[in-house]
Amino acid sequence: TLLADEPLWIDVRTTEEFDDGHVAQAVNIGYETIGEDIGSVTTDKDALIYVYCRSGRRSGIAKDTLENLGYTRVINIGGLDDALIRAEQEAGR
Repeated sequence: TLLADEPLWIDVRTTEEFDDGHVAQAVNIGYETIGEDIGSVTTDKDALIYVYCRSGRRSGIAKDTLENLGYTRVINIGGLDDALIRAEQEAGR
């Protein structure tokens, strides 16, 4: 279970991209299916959710999809490099 404000990391790239490297705690849900698949990882509309992809474009689409479903705390981290830096910073808190 997630701690009170532990973010849920979602990598919205393809399985192949995910397998080549990802944020350690991330789950892989493609941006095109995130609307249908988000319920498998959380149904908490107030969960802190970080989405990222390769450049930030697909994660932007995923963020819009989740917000349209009523999720209120979705943050587009951008690309994988940005996500890895952010994860490292947060681990060091």
